[in-house]
Amino acid sequence: MTEVISVRFRGGCKNYYFDPKGVAVKMGDQVIVETAQGPEFATCTEGNHEVEDSAIVHPLCAMLRMATENDCRAVEYNKKREREAFDICERKIAAHGLEMKLVNVSASFDGNKIIFYFTADGRVDFRELVRDLASVFRARIELRQIGVRDEAKMIGGLGICGRPFCCSQFLDGFLPVSIKMAKTQNLSLNPTKISGTCGRLMCCLKYEQNAYEDAAKRMPKPESFVQTPDGPGNVKSIDLLRETAKVLLDSAGPNEPLKTYRSCEIKVLRNGKGSRDGIEIPERPARYMEERADESFDMPILSTPFYMDHPLEDAPIREKFGQEGGENRSRRRHRSGRRSRSSGGGQPRPAEERQADKKPAGGNAGKPRAPKPPQVKAESPGEGGGEAKRRKPYHRGGRRRGKGGGGAPPKAE
Repeated sequence: MTEVISVRFRGGCKNYYFDPKGVAVKMGDQVIVETAQGPEFATCTEGNHEVEDSAIVHPLCAMLRMATENDCRAVEYNKKREREAFDICERKIAAHGLEMKLVNVSASFDGNKIIFYFTADGRVDFRELVRDLASVFRARIELRQIGVRDEAKMIGGLGICGRPFCCSQFLDGFLPVSIKMAKTQNLSLNPTKISGTCGRLMCCLKYEQNAYEDAAKRMPKPESFVQTPDGPGNVKSIDLLRETAKVLLDSAGPNEPLKTYRSCEIKVLRNGKGSRDGIEIPERPARYMEERADESFDMPILSTPFYMDHPLEDAPIREKFGQEGGENRSRRRHRSGRRSRSSGGGQPRPAEERQADKKPAGGNAGKPRAPKPPQVKAESPGEGGGEAKRRKPYHRGGRRRGKGGGGAPPKAE
């Protein structure tokens, strides 16, 4: 066992082991480590721990020191220098007319080396470009041609699943992916649906391949001759995730749909296409019965409804939906906004109370009312009826209109 620390460089997802030289390093600390290209700035992803000797690539490089404030300022200066180098290199590429696409620029920690990453369809003669860049930056210039997958890893982005690219988040390296994996998983072979943003097959096809291969060993192949609880038949399609198969029974009618069976309900008599000659049909396997546990309620069911709980006992009658007559209560409103004079929360009043309200008060109770005198239409002052008052129409709300905005009409002189 060897004591090491795990570090990750800027823009990378792979962890590297380094010898801490007895220094206690915690996760998240910034350190300076020795590499084949010189000292580099890195971030610790796992503190001091021990690993097997077989997991170490010898010779094991050592950690130089913990990063200081000057080291952090040097990293920020290198980032600013990389942005300037990217713009200058793009202008130089356009000036030389080279068919290449600049992807990223990386400067070493000590500033003695600058690496330019680019993509191109074929080989590119960039010797003149290297001389121009070396004369501008006064450093060692290196141009590296990368593939489309490396380009997606450096630039980053969102996949069709809505999450960031796996290669730019946690993948240590690119996994080999083939079209056979898509066929095993019963995916559509449309290139636009199984390809990533980089134009290659999606790396996530590799994640579940082992599970699909394991399920395929327990399931029959299409067109296999099998025995089911309902009789023999041929397998037409399989579902590896649910481990079910659709079988066309020999006893099925012309328009009868396919029946679905689980893998435990099927007994394979011939795996794949072939003849049935000489195959003995065994007894039908038992049908799968799914065991269902009895439903139990953890909380007791209250006999009192929630709307008749104790806090609502003193609520108005319209809040108690469970009370008798509460649902049939009339909710009509008067046109002018006033409620009816009937009491009892909307209940009809007895006939005796309504009859008593109609009787006049005082000693005139029981006497018939005298008829009202007929109203005489007032004449205009010019026609000899100057003393008569002109009757004004009533407003809809009960107020009498006046000429000057007042309530009562002016008196006739």
